[in-house]
Order: sequence, then C-alpha cells, then structure tokens
Amino acid sequence: MNKIRFYKSIHVKIVIIYVLLILIAMQVIGVYFTGKLDEYLQSNFNESLTERVNLLSYNVAQEISRDEEDEERNFNTRINSLLRDLFDRDTTLVQIIDKNNTIIGVSNPRQQPILGQRTTNVYIKRALIGTGMSQPITMTDPTTGPVGVIAVPVILDDEVVGAIYIEASMQEIYDQMQQINQILMTGTIMALAITAILGVLLAQTITRPIVDMKKQAVVMGQGDFTRKVKVYGDDEIGQLASAFNVLTKKLQEANETTEGEKRKLSSVLTHMTDGVIATDRLGKVILMNKRAEQLLGHMQDDVLGIEITKILNLDKFLTLDDLYTFKDPILLDFDSDEEEVILEAHFSVIEKEAGAQNGLIAVLHDVTEQERIEEERREFVANVSHELRTPLTSMKSYLEALADGAINDSEVAPRFIHVTQTETERMIRLVNDLLQLSKMDSKDYSMNVVEINLPQFMDQIIERFEMATKNESISFKRRLTVNTDIIVFGDRDKLTQLLDNILSNAVKYSPEGGTILCSLKIAKDNVIVSIKDEGVGIPKENIPYVFDRFYRVDKARSRNLGGTGLGLAIAKEIVHAHGGSIWVSSDWGRGTTISFSLPFDEAVNVND
Repeated sequence: MNKIRFYKSIHVKIVIIYVLLILIAMQVIGVYFTGKLDEYLQSNFNESLTERVNLLSYNVAQEISRDEEDEERNFNTRINSLLRDLFDRDTTLVQIIDKNNTIIGVSNPRQQPILGQRTTNVYIKRALIGTGMSQPITMTDPTTGPVGVIAVPVILDDEVVGAIYIEASMQEIYDQMQQINQILMTGTIMALAITAILGVLLAQTITRPIVDMKKQAVVMGQGDFTRKVKVYGDDEIGQLASAFNVLTKKLQEANETTEGEKRKLSSVLTHMTDGVIATDRLGKVILMNKRAEQLLGHMQDDVLGIEITKILNLDKFLTLDDLYTFKDPILLDFDSDEEEVILEAHFSVIEKEAGAQNGLIAVLHDVTEQERIEEERREFVANVSHELRTPLTSMKSYLEALADGAINDSEVAPRFIHVTQTETERMIRLVNDLLQLSKMDSKDYSMNVVEINLPQFMDQIIERFEMATKNESISFKRRLTVNTDIIVFGDRDKLTQLLDNILSNAVKYSPEGGTILCSLKIAKDNVIVSIKDEGVGIPKENIPYVFDRFYRVDKARSRNLGGTGLGLAIAKEIVHAHGGSIWVSSDWGRGTTISFSLPFDEAVNVND
C-alpha cells in the first residue's frame, strides 16, 4: 500500500516527468546529431575517396601513355609510389587493371600473387566498358567490416585503357561514431542525474505546500479547524494556501453554526412531546427522537434503514407513494395486552430547492387519552340521553293519557300524576348528579376543609339512615369506637354526600331484614371506612367497572329502585379529592363491601 501511494505521489510524478522530458530531449538530440554526423563523415569519406581515385586514374593514364625502356619496372615503381602517396595500404585495397581485364598493380603486398591474373569483379568489368561508379558504395566485408567500394575507368584520349578498383575500410568512421555515442550516453546520464536532483528540489517547492494542504484537509475532515496551512510565497500555490486558510476559517464558522443548530434541533427533538421520524427518499428511517422510541417501543438503532410503512404497521394498507400524497392525519392502533395506545400521525414531504421529493417527516402524537375522553364523552351523552329519555317517555305517555280524559277518572288520575311526579324527581336527581360531577371535573372545584371527628360524624349519618329505614326491617351495626377521637381533615358536606351515596346503595340492595355493617379502622397513615351489605353481591367480572359513570350491574333493577348510575362515580371523585382511595369487594350471593380511605395524621390526633 505504501509503495502504491509512493508511485502515486505528485512529488515522484514531477521528478519522473522532468527526467522523461530530459531523456526524450537528449534522445531526439542524440539521434539527430549522430545521424547528421554519420551522414557528414560518410560524405567526407566518399568525397575524399572519389578525389583520390580520380587523381590515381589520371596518373595511371599518364603512366600508361609513357613509352620508356624498362617500361614494366618503371611503371610498377611509379604506381607503387602513387599508391603510397594516396592511400593507406593497411586499410585500403587498390587494384589497377588494364584494358584486357588483367591486374597490373596492387596496393597491398599480400595481393602480389594476383598480379597478371584476370579479374572477375563485376564492378571492374563495368568500369572497363565505361560505366564506372560516380560515388563509392558501402559494403560489408566479413573480415574487415564495412568498406567503401568504387570502380572507375582509366581514360586516355577518350579511350578506356584500364580501370581502378578500390576497397577502403570505413571502420574508423564507425569507431568515431561509437565514441561519440558513448559521449552522448554519458552526457545523457549526467543530464538525467542533474535533472533528477533539480526535479526533486523543484518538486519539493511545489509539493511541500500541497502536502501541507492535504494534511489540513485530513484534519478538517476529522473536525479540527484550528490548524492552518503555511504560506511559502506569493505565487499561485501561495495564493492557493492563503485561500485554503480563508476557506478553513469559513468552514469553522459554518461548522460552529451548524453544530449550534444541530444541538438546538437535537434539544427540540429530544424534549418534544410528539414523536418525530425522518426518512430518506426511499422511505427508510434515518432519524427517530426519544419520544418516537417510547411511543413505538423501538430503539432508533433497531429501525434505521427500515421502511416507515413497516415501522408504523401500514405496509398492508398503504404504500410509500400514498404517504407522499397524504394530507390528513392517520390514526395508528398500537394496542397491546398491557395497555391501549392510539397514535395520530401527520406526514409532511421533505423537498429540495428544485422541488424534488427527498423524504418524509412523520410526527406522532399520542391521542390515547383524547380518544378515551372522546369515547367517554360519546358514551356519556348516550347514557344521559338514555337516562333522560326513559322518564320523559313515561311522563309523555301518562300526560297523554291524562289529556285524553284520564284526568277525570278519580281513581286513575292521582296514580298517573304520582308516576309523573316520581319521574320528574328522578330527572332532577340525575341532573343534580350531573352538575355535581361537572363541578368536580372542573379546575375551579374547591372544598371547605375542616377538622372532623370521623366516628361521631359517621354515627350521626348512620342514625339518620336508621330513622329513614325503620319501616324496612333493615338494621345497622357499628364498629366505630365512638368514644375514641379520630380526627380527619375534609369537606363536611362532600363527606356527607359520600357516605349518603354508599349507604343508599347498601340500603337499596339489602334484603328485607338484612344488616348493614359500618366499620372504621386505622391502618398506617390512613383511616379506612367500610360499609358491608347482605345483598346479592356483584359478579367478579363487573367489579372493575362499578365506579364508572352510568354503570349498573343490574340495570333494570337499578332503574326500578330509582338509581342514576352516578352515585359511586361521585363517591370516587369525592374520595380522590380528599387524597384517598376507594375500592369494592364482593362475592356473588353473599353481599358487597365498599371501602374507602382518608389521610390520617397521627401527630394531630395525639396532640388532641
């Protein structure tokens, strides 16, 4: 990995580029120079060889034309002298041929055996017929290497009297070229070394600030905006470094602003009473606040990347496209065995500046209590309507009968009027109970709290009921310890109504000759009052609902007894207003016990 990064380094790339540029330049220069030099040397060689062969041809023609004694010996002597003056016998082979194609002179003593022999050389034959070479040609000899070859005719008085054939070694030229190439190679290597050193130094001046900016970018990516890039000069790279520092400062300011807004948003989302879920364009969850986790029972990490329709249990009814177009809230049922939960979901679309849909925001509001209250309201209205309709219907029937003439019947009329009065009183009790509950539900409900000696207080109320029921063969039994003072704080009127409602129920449902037991005891910080009758009791499945408004265990019998179904509901509100609690215990067929507790301050009772 480090090697790969090294090869990808701009520092190395700059050095390589410089070296390659110099290498290419030197190669181009070397190729051009050596080519031209080779061409020049060969041209000089050819010109020199041509001049010497022409001079030799002229001299040979002159020697041939002489008519002297001992012609042959003097001719060979003069020819050898010419060859010594014009050619290097070690590197040049010269043959002089007469017009009969016979070799009459050679430059190299080793070729003496061929004197007087006829030659078969094609170039010589062409020269003898007057078509010799104007320029030498290059050939390669297996033993001597490259040679320049030329064959020219010897002309005397416009007649070819012989020919000259020369093979001159060109090895010296190639040796010079090789030396020159070695010099160029050495120069190239030196130039490359110098260029590499200069490239490294130059690359450092360029890459040092770039490397510094890279380090700055890395630490910026890690969230550190305190570091600054060193500015090495006022050139373009220095200006870039200055601009980078300005950018760092602006990013730091923007990051601080973003972090501040993020903290604000996080604080808002954390402390919102509503749940918030954000999704991406595909509807997958990317954010969920704490309240949403509580409402849905899922942690954010568990639902990230899951489509919102599955999280909200909507995937069987709605698609993601439906949520993008939904304007009205949706009620979500999240009921469980332990509790009832109803959520109201509002959806809004996240849009980009261009208007493209980029996700959804779902706001969840717990409307369980609202729905419960709304259901209670509907049930309350239905119950009140039903309770009022029954006596009104009865009164209407009796009044219509009276209007139709029953009023003139001395036996029927009083009975019908009595029924009408009874139903009227029943409606009045219902309305009074409703007003009582309405006052207790309102925020401005207040009580006149005084000290009450509870045993004496209960004894007075029980005594009043004894007087009212003396003709019904119902007896009251007390366990109150009347001689002991038990002081509680409460509203005397409200507690009177509380006991009246409980005792009224006990009297209504007690059989003829039954006994109602009223007891009082102290338990820790509370005083507990219990009233037990010997009625038919309450089925176990109905016990949790006896304090609900308008609830009756036996509805037909309750109406016949004149009940409104609000007595125990009012009793419950009174007990709660005093800081106590109320409960019921019953066995079917064996009677019912209604108990309530009130706060008891032992210190006050001891001081008293």
